[in-house]
Amino acid sequence: MKLSKKSEYGLRALLELTLAHGRMTLQRHEISDRQHIPIEFLEQILLTLKRAGLISSRRGAKGGYTLIKQPKDITLGQVIRILDGPLAPIGCVSKTAYQKCRDCPYSDKARCPVQQVMGTVRDAIAGILDHYTLADFASDRHKG
Repeated sequence: MKLSKKSEYGLRALLELTLAHGRMTLQRHEISDRQHIPIEFLEQILLTLKRAGLISSRRGAKGGYTLIKQPKDITLGQVIRILDGPLAPIGCVSKTAYQKCRDCPYSDKARCPVQQVMGTVRDAIAGILDHYTLADFASDRHKG
């Protein structure tokens, strides 16, 4: 699995919102400046996260973005799935967006060696990302 720039930037933006959670809203230019994210790309990411119900926005002088949910209730796996889609390395092992292989000689067989290994990879990736929250993410930043 290779993390896309969209997910990388999304996680970094959410890190800023997590650090500000319960204290203040952040304007997009603040997030952009602090995390070195191109503002146009950040706007797209924030809109996607807003549509997914993770963040809200408010207009005006005291406006900006804020987390809707508690940082302990948002996993990195959720965020990556929202921004990039399934965590699975191939479609036939995805739990959220399964796609049957069309050209695989094992597609009609009971067992596929590639599927078996890639399923283990998916489980390992999801096992980490689905148990690591934004709260964990933010606390790790302060340990360094």
